[in-house]
Amino acid sequence: MRLATPTDFGILDALADGKRNLAANLSPEIKKDRSYINTRLPALEDYGLLNKIGPAPNSGLYEITDKGKRVLEIHQEHQPDSAASFDYETELENLTAD
Repeated sequence: MRLATPTDFGILDALADGKRNLAANLSPEIKKDRSYINTRLPALEDYGLLNKIGPAPNSGLYEITDKGKRVLEIHQEHQPDSAASFDYETELENLTAD
């Protein structure tokens, strides 16, 4: 699992309130290009961190999963001082094993 910092964590944080959202709304909130966010949302879904929800298959509406919340918590626990040396890959692989 490879996460793009800070974009992916910005997306997870923006969705952490439990509300559903679209790339068009997330873009100004996390100050990233909408087209880039549109590439990251499916990747986060593939990792099990987000769910793509209806009503239509191509709606682009996403919500955070429990796993996504846990990954965000791990990230926040290790910010800002030790983030550079923290091994996210190992920690995230441990979450996948659950």
